[in-house]
Amino acid sequence: MKRMAMFGIAGAVVVGVSIVTSVPVAAQSTYPTRAIRLVVPFPAGGVADVLGRMMAQRLSTQYGQQMVVENRAGSGGHVGAEFAARSAPDGYTIMFGTIGIHAAYGIYSKLAYDPAKDLQPISLLAELPNILVVHPSVPARTTKEFIALAKARPGELNFGTAGSGSSTHMIGELFKVVAGVNLTHIPYKGSAPAMADLLGGQIHLMFENLPVAIQHVRAGKIRGIGVTSRQRSQSMPEVPTIAETGLPAYEATAWFTIGAAAKVPADIVRKLNTDIDAWLKAPDMQARWKEMGVTPLGGTTDVAAKFFASETVKWNRVIKAAGIRGD
Repeated sequence: MKRMAMFGIAGAVVVGVSIVTSVPVAAQSTYPTRAIRLVVPFPAGGVADVLGRMMAQRLSTQYGQQMVVENRAGSGGHVGAEFAARSAPDGYTIMFGTIGIHAAYGIYSKLAYDPAKDLQPISLLAELPNILVVHPSVPARTTKEFIALAKARPGELNFGTAGSGSSTHMIGELFKVVAGVNLTHIPYKGSAPAMADLLGGQIHLMFENLPVAIQHVRAGKIRGIGVTSRQRSQSMPEVPTIAETGLPAYEATAWFTIGAAAKVPADIVRKLNTDIDAWLKAPDMQARWKEMGVTPLGGTTDVAAKFFASETVKWNRVIKAAGIRGD
């Protein structure tokens, strides 16, 4: 399976008049003139929150206006995403997106908004591998051993996630399908509380974003079984891939985006896209990306839109095969 790869800002204010796509470019050239809200639809402490705050700090300095991170968790990210989709389309509310919001939303049958129609991409931000990690009490050290254990104890091993439809959930569901095992999904309102329970032994395993798990694996608090990408991670090369240690057909990565309400003017979206792209490719950021195990993506909004469409098809297949429902 191809890699599951992975979103900015500009606006203007016209006194007494709502901003629409026909706002003159001259008016938008002063954007931003006030603080920008970046909605991160997960609790603090996860990769989405960390990356969001890194971007907010960079663009706050560049724009001379604060970009304020606002965590709005719930429903696998859809609480925050719906808030962003319904915000004034003026470029002063943007959002951090994930697989669950842009590609795996099909697990929810009663969403009050349509992610495909009510949101638009600003930038494909980055992708990174997840890692299968287990509590030390789990007697498995390789993918083959873990699969054998799961088959011997169907439904008994609990895997925690950042919420239904999140990358940590969907990548785990893909593992279940490819390996033919039955693991019990325990959704949380973010990776941080799930990881806390894994460290405490309340759950058995996670398919966690690598940057979140690295410190705990290195400290010996949890055991890294294998990374989910096709290649080993440069930030943790000692951990083999799941594909090379027992499940050759398996491959998946988490990806992240920046987006906005569908009617935010194209000029604003282009400005944000350009500025975020420059940040992702900045020479001073490359060592940081490598350290985190993150691959910066970038590219045009058209590339992002096509990517969303492709990923939606892929994850819908997993949703159907696994019979996943989020509500």
